[in-house]
Amino acid sequence: MSGANRIPGKGRLTPARTARFTFDGRSYTALRGDTVASALIAHGVHLVGRSFKYHRPRGIISAGPEEPNALIGVSRDTAREQPNVRATVQEVFDGMKTISQNRWPSLSFDMGGINQYLAPFFAAGFYYKTFMWPRQAWKSLYEPRIRAAAGLGVSPTEEDPDHYASRYAHCDVLVVGGGVAGLSAALAAAESGARVILCDEQPEMGGALHHDTGVTIDGQDGFAWAQDAAKRLAAMDNVTVLTRTTAFGYYAQNFLALAERVTDHLDRPAPGLPRERLWQVRAKRVVLATGAIERHMVFADNDRPGILLASAARAYLNHYGVAVGRKVGVYTASDSAYEAAFDLHRAGIAIPAIVDSRAAPGAAVLEEARRLGIEVLAGHAVLGTKGKLRVASMLVAPVNGGAKRQIVIDALITSSGWTPSVHLFSQSRGKVAFDAESQRFLPGIYAQDCVSVGACNGTDDVQATIDEALSAGRVAAAATGHAGGETLSISGAEAFAWSGGMAGAAYGAGPDDDVKAFVDFQNDVCAKDIRLAVREGMHSIEHIKRFTTNGMATDQGKLSNIHGLAIAAETLGRGIPEVGLTTFRAPYTPVTFGTLIGHSRGELFDPTRKTPIHAVEEAMGAAFEDVGQWKRAWYYPRPGEDMHRAVNRECRTVRESVGLFDASTLGKIEVVGPDAAAFLNLIYTNSWDSLKPGRCRYGIMLREDGFVYDDGVVGRIAEDRFHVTTTTGGAARVMHHMEDYLQTEFPHLNVWLTSATEQWAVIAVQGPKAREVIAPLIEGVDLSNEAFPHMSVAEAEICGVKGRLFRVSFTGELGYELNVPADFGPDVWQAVRERAEALGGCAYGTEAMHILRAEKGYIIVGQDTDGTVTPDDASLGWAVGKKKPDFVGIRGLKRPDLVREGRKQLVGLLTKDPAVVLEEGAQIVADPNQPKPMTMLGHVTSAYWSQNCGRSIAMALVAGGKARLGQTLYVPMADRTIPVEVSEMVFFDKDGGRIHG
Repeated sequence: MSGANRIPGKGRLTPARTARFTFDGRSYTALRGDTVASALIAHGVHLVGRSFKYHRPRGIISAGPEEPNALIGVSRDTAREQPNVRATVQEVFDGMKTISQNRWPSLSFDMGGINQYLAPFFAAGFYYKTFMWPRQAWKSLYEPRIRAAAGLGVSPTEEDPDHYASRYAHCDVLVVGGGVAGLSAALAAAESGARVILCDEQPEMGGALHHDTGVTIDGQDGFAWAQDAAKRLAAMDNVTVLTRTTAFGYYAQNFLALAERVTDHLDRPAPGLPRERLWQVRAKRVVLATGAIERHMVFADNDRPGILLASAARAYLNHYGVAVGRKVGVYTASDSAYEAAFDLHRAGIAIPAIVDSRAAPGAAVLEEARRLGIEVLAGHAVLGTKGKLRVASMLVAPVNGGAKRQIVIDALITSSGWTPSVHLFSQSRGKVAFDAESQRFLPGIYAQDCVSVGACNGTDDVQATIDEALSAGRVAAAATGHAGGETLSISGAEAFAWSGGMAGAAYGAGPDDDVKAFVDFQNDVCAKDIRLAVREGMHSIEHIKRFTTNGMATDQGKLSNIHGLAIAAETLGRGIPEVGLTTFRAPYTPVTFGTLIGHSRGELFDPTRKTPIHAVEEAMGAAFEDVGQWKRAWYYPRPGEDMHRAVNRECRTVRESVGLFDASTLGKIEVVGPDAAAFLNLIYTNSWDSLKPGRCRYGIMLREDGFVYDDGVVGRIAEDRFHVTTTTGGAARVMHHMEDYLQTEFPHLNVWLTSATEQWAVIAVQGPKAREVIAPLIEGVDLSNEAFPHMSVAEAEICGVKGRLFRVSFTGELGYELNVPADFGPDVWQAVRERAEALGGCAYGTEAMHILRAEKGYIIVGQDTDGTVTPDDASLGWAVGKKKPDFVGIRGLKRPDLVREGRKQLVGLLTKDPAVVLEEGAQIVADPNQPKPMTMLGHVTSAYWSQNCGRSIAMALVAGGKARLGQTLYVPMADRTIPVEVSEMVFFDKDGGRIHG
């Protein structure tokens, strides 16, 4: 049997197709297409969990993603476990195992339930007051226990065996929501010829038509029409239809993130299928048809299992064929709940009474209730409920006082109206507006190319929704260059027209009612908690939210936000729009880490990048280090050498003979266009107009605040073409930095930027014999000092391959950088290596490179700078154009704090004991005997043993460093204090003659 509460002839599921699953170890039968929630209700199970704070029994309240209570653990096997799955969304598959959460030892008898009786001690904000004293107890006592109690489900202990996919897509029109509005908009846009993506989070299109059986469209049942429309769209070549797909984030420039559940509903997924797929969609136009969410009524003990939303009861009956009870009470402030009562009554379910807090419900629904013989108690309120693990009765009385009446029920459905789902609109940075007539927040000012249609836009009538959506679809298609679709016509009608604001939603939970009338079910926030927050001085809705945790659970307050807002406004004596609405943040509904991470796990968690020469270096026995995502040759040990000996040999060889270095990881950006020089003038501190083709220049790039952002050598290949190099770690961010300014600040410039980092393999040849090494390998360039001096660039044939030759040096020696297409990198490396080794040279790695550059006082941005260093601080003031009227960071450089005396400046350090090598990051003080805490003057940025200098050398950022030359400072360490002398940063070849060969 699939459940005693299945109603013969109701629902759209096939009775012959069944699946078995377990809940808390007990086996149940479901129909294919059931959610865990509908299957449990079919078996009369309403108790599914315990609340977070009070551990109160909680039952299923909704039939969709807004569910705050029915969070369960789901597993296929021991390795496939997922906590906090919404039972209202999770489809049943054969063999599924599910468990309830946040209870011990069992769901029906939970020891944590004692918290219900301790509730007076757990009022809103008690965390902030209780754990402030004693202060020292936070880390040792409070925090560990709070962390242990936090959360609902239990995290998996084994590695996730599933894999996840990611896909990028572009379209003309993205339609979010597959109800009447979404389908109509998608049809109109698709008929016009636009490329359309339509997504909906449910397994079938239809939206509210899953529960609303009173709608007819084009003369047929609304749900049947929706399925036909979805098939029609899926058959079009220009349309992609995505079911089980939630649009959870709306970002800048019409970029939306969608999470598609691919296999969570399958019994035995094919091995090649991903569990979930992340769609990253860039759309020219977005149509939001996200519908509306029904709100519950706020009254005493409104959280008992068996109390549901009216729309949920209709969905379980009309789509799943399941009755939520046999004697169902109704409590409402909206006409829509009447329709649920009528559907249940026609299915043979007893409706003891419809309790309506309004004095004058809609005439049409009152007439239908009288015709069906259902008692309507207008102007009445439910004051409370009884029942231990499921609702058993409701206490009813007139709202203005009078005789109370106890009504026996086994389920209670409620509705206080509908909240337009403006979450994605809000994420798009759109501004909502409060509609006083309907007491709803609706889309107001749009920030992106999108439009809201249907219930999320406050449109309630079916025909009005269709007309609005058709128009939006045509306009969106036309805006993307696809005119047409004007002949498409859809007609719709609904049995009852309804609407509902906030009036009467919280009778029995007024200012004088000290009852547990729940607003936020998951976080156990009651109406009295909202009022307490106001009395405590919280007048901003954002402060109230944080003080009470209302709307901060996994459902993001889909049911609770508007209630909390209305109660706060009432308590403050203000209008709802004066109090404001909280911010809706992505994700709209919870998204698994696997979906967000995709393939970025295991070896692909942080993708490894290798230079074109990596395999050759590996064969040479190189030891590698991780530099960002790159594997870089650290040093090249020979037999019997440890790291220090190998590095010392490499440094000495470069100074005495020649060395070759794999510099392929340098960032390389091609800047091309008639305004290329003008663009670089604005991006860099120095001038580029005077740089002639064939010459290079060192450039400093600043942030807007005036601090050093990156540096590198820029070569002018032609009048309209520059080859820009960046630091290894800065390649991507510099590219984004340039692109951002080009698009937003300097769009008038005709410039194109292309990342070429992986296009070129770069081999640096450095040392007195560098020219001798490369001369036989270069064609088309005169390498003499006169014809090709330091800081020159030329296009040449290198080993017969067209490339670019730079005469630059990061060692202070005669140096060249050979840029060749990446595929030819290994062969050119081998040719250069043979020449170098024949002349007594060797390959050197990143450690030797660091030492060689430090010997010459060359900085590395990000190591010798810390985000607060100006060019002058780094002794690079000469690279700032004094006559330039504008560049990025020019105003920042003029701030008083950046030109004051005593700033930290980059200087050299020489230890008094030449053999002592300082630790990078070590702090520096003026007086080692001063009391603690000491006044720190700065820190060591780079420190090495220099074989060429015969001593240790270091660079440091020191307050007033340039004025301290010759002074003795101290570096306090755990075991000793090291005296150091402040010096210039150049430690080797101070006159700089070696760089010119």
